[in-house]
Amino acid sequence: MAMLDLRLGGDGWAAQLTRFALVGGSSNVLYALSFVALDAYGTLLANAVGVITSTVLANELHRRRTFRAADRVPWFAAQWEGGALALVGLLISSLALAALHFFLPGSTDLVSIALVIAVSGVVGGLRFIALRGWVFGRRDPLLQKS
Repeated sequence: MAMLDLRLGGDGWAAQLTRFALVGGSSNVLYALSFVALDAYGTLLANAVGVITSTVLANELHRRRTFRAADRVPWFAAQWEGGALALVGLLISSLALAALHFFLPGSTDLVSIALVIAVSGVVGGLRFIALRGWVFGRRDPLLQKS
């Protein structure tokens, strides 16, 4: 239990990666709940609301908890930059699915799901690196000690 506390409480990459995964899981739960609640109004609306709400939640939790950047990164910057990264991830996974269906038109749903999981893992890792180094890694020069 002490190892878990150390891992979640630290500021190193392992602690941040652990918190990143926990935030990702919680935002996926919000997405699923939003989707189920709004599915009666159509899957496109349910998906859009689920993606938007879960992305806003994830960006804010990453700003406050994962990278502890609330004092140096404004809310709007975190939403704008984190949201752009989420859109890039969506584009990559969509292109991967389109390529799969173009090159292997007879592929099963299981193959599509496996591809999306694999691509999501790679995109998630790249998103972590980008959030850590670009969005939340910068420092305000006024807050730096000379």
